[in-house]
Amino acid sequence: MKSLRWRYTRLLPSLELDPWGPLGIQSKQAEKPLGPAPAPAIARAPEDPTETQLAEASQVLGASEIRQLSLHLPPRVTGYSWSLAFCTARDGFSLRSLYRQMEGHSGPVLLVLRDQDGQMFGAFSSSAIRQSKGFYGTGETFLFSFSPQLKVFKWTGSNSFFVKGDLDSLMMGSGSGQFGLWLDGDLYHGGSHPCATFNNEVLARQEQFCIKELEAWILS
Repeated sequence: MKSLRWRYTRLLPSLELDPWGPLGIQSKQAEKPLGPAPAPAIARAPEDPTETQLAEASQVLGASEIRQLSLHLPPRVTGYSWSLAFCTARDGFSLRSLYRQMEGHSGPVLLVLRDQDGQMFGAFSSSAIRQSKGFYGTGETFLFSFSPQLKVFKWTGSNSFFVKGDLDSLMMGSGSGQFGLWLDGDLYHGGSHPCATFNNEVLARQEQFCIKELEAWILS
């Protein structure tokens, strides 16, 4: 078993894109980065995984979910330890607090949550969650849901609307005015819709949900 190491990886800055017009409506298609466009499916785990090291226990994910998710992270983070940068149980229900806890980190980040119905889902971001004027991130970003089997929704290549955050909301994945995952500024209400970025299913049991617990893990 690997010992817990604190090591941060500096990522190259990504180009921020703002596809929104003055009325808050998508006005243009963001440039498509190069990369694969796999179709969403029930996740099939590769063999011989590297054991994931957590700095502390997760209140959302069990050992089985952690193991399954770790198998679908980008190869460059294989063997990285998970450090809990933010959780609602400790830091409160506030998107501002989430941004504050992300300061000084470059990422990547695994965002996991459980809603009031007991559904577990979330997203992997290739860089730290932060406020931005436009969308940022890379094709490594993906959405996932345990329903109850793990389903992973990878980048389709249709657009590059990966992550966008402001004081009122956090959005991941977009297309036709809908978001793959959307959280409000209080980190209490959220929504999930199919979107072109990930060709995802609705992550929760319903399109609108209330958050019970949320955690953000820095992988380093």
